[in-house]
Amino acid sequence: MYVSSSEFLDGSRVLPIGKISAASAWHAEPADAAADEACDDWREAALQELIRRAEDVDADAILDVDYETDGVVPVDETGVRLRRVRAVGTAVRLGSRG
Repeated sequence: MYVSSSEFLDGSRVLPIGKISAASAWHAEPADAAADEACDDWREAALQELIRRAEDVDADAILDVDYETDGVVPVDETGVRLRRVRAVGTAVRLGSRG
């Protein structure tokens, strides 16, 4: 599966299927230097789920991929700050230029 943060793909005709999104599991927000490493893991988990969703709609690629932090759950509701990472993009089919 081709994945890109760009909206365009040189050399191929892009046929949009639609916007797709996926999220990591909820996780406790780290309060130290491990936060960057953990965030990379959560982004990877969200990306892998995004790829699965693209495959479900027979996409050849996902373009315009971006990440966002999804809905912080307040500490008073759970005892810890919970977050999840959401990946969003556009599922597309690729055709030859002609």
